Amino acid sequence: MTADPAQKVLFITGRLAEPALRRTLAEASLPFATEIVVMPISVAALMTTGWMAYHFKLPDSHPRHRRVPEDCSHVLIPGNCEGDVAELEQVCGLPVSKGPIDLQDIPRHFGRVQSRPDYGAYSIEIMAEIQDALRLSEADLLQRAAYYRASGADVIDLGITPGSTGETVAQVVQLLKASDYRVSVDTLDSAIIRQADAAGVDYVLSLNQQNLSLGRELRATPVVIPDEEGGVESLWRNAEQLWQWGVDCLLDPIAQPIGFGFSQSIVDLAQTRQRYPEAKLMLGTHHLSELTDADSTGINTLLMGLAQELNLSFVLTTEVAPWARGSIRELDIARRLMHYALNRGVPPKRIEEGLLTVKDSRLLRQDRATLEEMQAALTDPNVRIYLDQSQIYAFNNHVFAAGTDIELIFNQLEIREAGHAFYLGCELTKAQLALQLGKTYHQDRALRWGYLTVEEPSGSERHRRLTGGRSSSNSSTPTESNR
Repeated sequence: MTADPAQKVLFITGRLAEPALRRTLAEASLPFATEIVVMPISVAALMTTGWMAYHFKLPDSHPRHRRVPEDCSHVLIPGNCEGDVAELEQVCGLPVSKGPIDLQDIPRHFGRVQSRPDYGAYSIEIMAEIQDALRLSEADLLQRAAYYRASGADVIDLGITPGSTGETVAQVVQLLKASDYRVSVDTLDSAIIRQADAAGVDYVLSLNQQNLSLGRELRATPVVIPDEEGGVESLWRNAEQLWQWGVDCLLDPIAQPIGFGFSQSIVDLAQTRQRYPEAKLMLGTHHLSELTDADSTGINTLLMGLAQELNLSFVLTTEVAPWARGSIRELDIARRLMHYALNRGVPPKRIEEGLLTVKDSRLLRQDRATLEEMQAALTDPNVRIYLDQSQIYAFNNHVFAAGTDIELIFNQLEIREAGHAFYLGCELTKAQLALQLGKTYHQDRALRWGYLTVEEPSGSERHRRLTGGRSSSNSSTPTESNR
């Protein structure tokens, strides 16, 4: 929904969330009027659209009847309420939307709602190297290539080990081409290059003064590099010779690792772009992601931003180091983000959260006073778990436990049933991890790890699995009987 100043939005919530919702709306300075209907339920997340519709349909005289104010123009319900909004729209006679899961996100929800129908376009292609490709069985090679393609690779690059024969390389090229892959080979060996080219390879990495004359006979597109000890000027000289022969090529100034000339590599890349504004350039990102003791996500994102600013045609990477696993997927996400941001003249911020794998874009925390207020209103034994800036809180209608030691917190809850103990152990462990890493924690929901996030079953589904459908007076997750 859009933030129209002429409208009045009705927020539907539960009893426990009402005070916090009123404070949030009062402080948000939203550009429209608001009103709140509190449903006869403690936990708003337990509401379904059908359940809400039932209460709006009840006779006016019924004590649980809820009425839609006449001057409202839109209805907003919590984002984690299950069910189709169409049923509620029919009863209310108004458009109904699901808002954010956490009510603290309401200001952001209205301030950042925008459509990005063209998001996802990109202009840079990814070459993904399979190191020591010829040492793999056909099945393993195809499996690796399929994983790379699913991650976003456009070209499968074959890393050729010393001692390989052109005949073997040709067989591998043909195997991948038969499965509709674009393929490159990474070698300076002239004999191997010729046989790979005859087998239908798409790109050849690489040519320099040592084997440059091969460019005149290749069907494949060559990647030209500097000469050994030649510097970027030799790259320019080699490329100009190929162009003079009418050979199209990619230029790779060769990025060096940090401590071995990385900064000069960036200068060389930028100078090459300035010298040849229309040339096709590429960058090997693996010399940073594989050779730096740091998570690859930020490295790949930064290098893709550089590649987009310099209008490169390709980046080349691999996934060998454990900390660099996922690099192809990261580059795929980053190229879409950078393409979108640079083409609109905006920072690559608040657009794509898939690359925020360790730290969250927004940190949502509760305050102790609000949690104590919630606990005072509880009438059921279900355990709620929240975080503030420094502690974990777990409480129900009988116990209010707080601290950083989850074992001590768990002991205060006096949970005796194994399934509920396991559930709470999992949730408290997640809460502790979120507190340590500075992440947002929502009970019964997976922590967010960007593109690495693995969704969890809903709280009710996990409760059913752990207890076999049994109810318990020590229940740790909300059930219908607690409504």
